[in-house]
Amino acid sequence: MAQVRLVGPAGEQVGVVDIDQALKLAREADLDLVEVSPGSSPPVCKIMDYGKFKYEAAQKVREARKNQVNTVLKTVRFGLKIDSHDYETKAGQVRKFLKAGDKVKVMVVFRGREQSRPEMGVKLLRNLAEQVTEFGTVESNPSIDGRSMVMVIGPLKNKAEARAEAKKAQQKPAVEQEN
Repeated sequence: MAQVRLVGPAGEQVGVVDIDQALKLAREADLDLVEVSPGSSPPVCKIMDYGKFKYEAAQKVREARKNQVNTVLKTVRFGLKIDSHDYETKAGQVRKFLKAGDKVKVMVVFRGREQSRPEMGVKLLRNLAEQVTEFGTVESNPSIDGRSMVMVIGPLKNKAEARAEAKKAQQKPAVEQEN
């Protein structure tokens, strides 16, 4: 007669028993006999509520999917002859995107004769990278792509960490208002 290593409903080791004995114990507990490890010798079976087990596994998958975060690539475009105020505004946008955990693709667009001065575009992108070092790091150095120069800056915190930090910051003022 075939035997199995049996694990009880509370996770305790029952021992090696006949399959008929294991089925009888499962019926008495009003639970299911589930084969956990068929490849071992003897096979391992556990007494459990299989419907509840499947439901909890589906809940774990759903929760993992809910917490999964997609990193977005945001784009910020600069002109080569950008005014200092406009530059600060766009640098603020880059900081905001990096704080939120998004990657930022920074583009400097060259018009007409500006294409003969790529070093000015590199200088502009380097200055921006220095300004946002506390929020992100340069992932790809400036490179010319047609009539534009492109650089990618990645966030220091991933999207999930940034979202959790923003939620904490939102809850803190709510607590202070109650006091």
